[in-house]
Amino acid sequence: MRVVALVPGGIEQQILFFPTLDDLQQGYPNAELDVVVEPRAKAAYRISRSVNDVLTFDFKDRNSPADWANLLGILRDRDYEAVISAGGTGAGLLLWLTGIPTRVGFGNGYFFTSRIPKKSEQYAPQVYHDLLQGLGISTACPDLALRIPKSDQDWAQAERQRLGLEGYVLIDGSSDYPIASWQQIIQDLQQKQPEIPILLIQRDENREFVAALSQSCPGVKVSNPKDLGKLAALIAGANLMLCTEGSSMHLAVALEVYTLVLFGAADPAKLLPQQDKFLGIKSSTDQLADIAPEQVLQKVWGG
Repeated sequence: MRVVALVPGGIEQQILFFPTLDDLQQGYPNAELDVVVEPRAKAAYRISRSVNDVLTFDFKDRNSPADWANLLGILRDRDYEAVISAGGTGAGLLLWLTGIPTRVGFGNGYFFTSRIPKKSEQYAPQVYHDLLQGLGISTACPDLALRIPKSDQDWAQAERQRLGLEGYVLIDGSSDYPIASWQQIIQDLQQKQPEIPILLIQRDENREFVAALSQSCPGVKVSNPKDLGKLAALIAGANLMLCTEGSSMHLAVALEVYTLVLFGAADPAKLLPQQDKFLGIKSSTDQLADIAPEQVLQKVWGG
């Protein structure tokens, strides 16, 4: 059996879709599972446990009829027996034209063979998992899980040795939350638990932010993992992770690392499971900058 899933969105959306793929593989252990994702999201499948092949298509681009025809041809040539669409009803016509006999999607799309109500008030992985009802799978949504390649585990071990780390607090943030607030949080952590190092994650887009924090908070460590597997391997070794809402948060959840997340307008109930290990602080104004560092520290110290 060959099954394909269309999953628009970035890396965050792919990770949230992992439980659906994992349960599909569990329900159909001999199936080959492929996904069609945007080019920016392909890197997520480095840490997937269940996907056979990753095809790319830029759903948000101004695609010409030839682009859509090319995707249609690829899907037809692979003789899929079932397809699930995590996007809206707009993909229904395309999927009908592929000739795939079982087509599952959200909403009331006329061209789907199974139409699943989208219950967006749920925890996001559960929303996607409901699609499996169209394939006869009615199990509970499994927890987020991932696979870290051995090469990435080895890299993280060498990186921890280079930095002299065992246990540590990991911070993956950005200047969307004021640098002065991050400084206050880091300095309080250093004062109260000086024996626990603080590790900052550096990316191309937050290089200036990390440099400013490193200069104002002597003693912090910095690491620049080059892909999602290496980032996940670093997260796995942390005692605590502090971050803003994003893909790193979901990696920490999958790895069951104690995590404190700062939210602006997003709803923590839809993006974090209801477990004591994972805490969300929601801005009362929907503005991330308005979360007081004292509020964060109160949660860190168990207040």
